Amino acid sequence: MARGMWNRFWRWYERHYLLNVAVASGLFVLQLVHLYWLAADPIASRLVGESYFHPSSAIQYAIFFVDYTEIPALMAVSLVYVNELRAGRSWRPLLYLLFLNSQWLHIFWITDAYVTNELAGQAAASSLPGWLAWVAILIDYLELPVIFDTFRRVGRAIVADSGLSAGSPAAQR
Repeated sequence: MARGMWNRFWRWYERHYLLNVAVASGLFVLQLVHLYWLAADPIASRLVGESYFHPSSAIQYAIFFVDYTEIPALMAVSLVYVNELRAGRSWRPLLYLLFLNSQWLHIFWITDAYVTNELAGQAAASSLPGWLAWVAILIDYLELPVIFDTFRRVGRAIVADSGLSAGSPAAQR
């Protein structure tokens, strides 16, 4: 029974691959806002002593909202790579799944509040060592190759869906 349900799900997923990869990519690209904030505020403050991003309260709330889209983004993008692993196409999806799912460690253990406080030299409400803030930052930036790859997949899916081959002159435009 469960196997049949999964098979139906994956058939649906592959039939609507363009939609699924586009939604996953769209959700995941929002994380670029978070990565910009991370670089321009806490990292810049720690490394050069100055923040290059001073958002208004409305923008701060938008950034908080974007940060919460990370959970559905991780799940949606993970499905892209699980689907590819099912097909046995290559080892790269396994690497990207590792990059993606290391985010759970960051989300639930090494929070942005901890990273921000640690980089600002403020007391963190935990007994975690300071170097762990840099590990959390590295984990966050592991999203970049996956974001790039999902955009590439959307492009390829659009070309495949349109019936154009990647080598045709129309597809190269």
